[in-house]
Amino acid sequence: MGVKSRRVVVLSGAGMSAESGLRTFRDNNGLWEDHRVEDVATPEAWRRDRALVLRFYNERRRALLSAEPNEGHCVIAGWEKDHHVTVITQNVDDLHERAGSTRVVHLHGELMKARSTADSSLVYSMQGWEMKEGDCCEKGSQLRPHIVWFGEDVPLIPVAEDIVAAADVIVVVGTSLQVYPAAGLVFRAPGGARRILIDPHPPAFDGFEIFSCGASEGLRRVKL
Repeated sequence: MGVKSRRVVVLSGAGMSAESGLRTFRDNNGLWEDHRVEDVATPEAWRRDRALVLRFYNERRRALLSAEPNEGHCVIAGWEKDHHVTVITQNVDDLHERAGSTRVVHLHGELMKARSTADSSLVYSMQGWEMKEGDCCEKGSQLRPHIVWFGEDVPLIPVAEDIVAAADVIVVVGTSLQVYPAAGLVFRAPGGARRILIDPHPPAFDGFEIFSCGASEGLRRVKL
C-alpha cells in the first residue's frame, strides 16, 4: 500500500532561495545593507525616485534569471507525487515553480511579473529582466514591480489562512517566523496538524519537530 495522501502546506522564506545563490534581505551581506528599505521598497520610494526602484528590481531579476532551483525546491515539488502540497512563500522568485511545484501562493508578490499603477488587477508576466520608465499597461499607465512593498496590504493572507486551516502537515523552512503577517500563519493550523520547523538556528516553539540545519538538508530528512 502507498503512503496516505496528506494536505501538506510548506511555508517558505528567504533561506530557501539563499541556497540557490540569491541574496537575502536581512542576513549578513543582505540586500538591506546596500539599500535602505525606505528607498527601494515602499510606495513613497516609488513616487520619490522611480528610476532607483526600477533599477533595484531589475538587478534582482537579472540575478534570478541566472539562478536555478536547489535540492530543497525539488524535494518539495516531488512530494506532490504522494500528497496535496501547497507552497505559501514569502519569496518573490519563481524557483518553486521552476522546480515543478504546481500550487504556489506568493504572499509578497512575484518578481517576474509587472503590475499596472492604474489598475492593480492588470498583472503581466515579464519575459526578460528589465522594466523601464515608459513601459505601460494597456490603460497607458506606468508598470511597477508586482511586489508587496512595506506599508502595503498583503492581499493573499486570507487565502493563505484558509489553506493552512485545512492542513494535515505544516513545514516551515527558510523563514525565522519573525515577519508578520506571514509569521502568524503557522498558528492557523488545526490543533492536530503535524508541525515541522527547518532552520539552522531555530526559534523556540513548542509543538514543532525541529531540524536544526539548512533548507535542503532538512527537507531531505523529513518523512511525510
